[in-house]
Amino acid sequence: MRTANRVASLVLAAALLAGGVLLAVQALLVTLDRPTPLLTRTDWYDTLTSTGWRDPGVRAVAGGAVLLGLAVLAAQLRRWTPVRLRVDERDGWHLHRRCVERRLADAVGTVPGVRRARVRVRRRGAEWRPRVRATGDPAARAEVEFAVHQELHRLAAPRTGRIEVRLLPRGWSV
Repeated sequence: MRTANRVASLVLAAALLAGGVLLAVQALLVTLDRPTPLLTRTDWYDTLTSTGWRDPGVRAVAGGAVLLGLAVLAAQLRRWTPVRLRVDERDGWHLHRRCVERRLADAVGTVPGVRRARVRVRRRGAEWRPRVRATGDPAARAEVEFAVHQELHRLAAPRTGRIEVRLLPRGWSV
């Protein structure tokens, strides 16, 4: 979402800059009593005063603006996966979520009989909720949970919620 926000901000800034430059050039030409190639003085006023709400162009632009606004609002209200995970409320320390996931996956991979581990970390309030998927013996679940707890302790993670562990037998894909 951060990329989409940056692109939208860049497009909006470019449009406002271009509009501002055109308006400044137009105002300068009007002030100097020169012909204005961008807009004639009366054409835009006549167009704006004669255009009504019932015109299809006006309704299409208004409908498009409403739909775009609702799409932006929905995108902003959606809960996105956090990029950073907060370590301590008071100090403001953060860890990158993908780095934490890689470290936890590496820790799970050290458990004998477990391979191809994938870990996703979600945050609910101050708790971290790791979700582990790996290929291996389902009896190694307790060892996997212990490895995840140890790595979270090394990372100085806050309270950890329930750790979901899904171990699939060999031959299954993660």
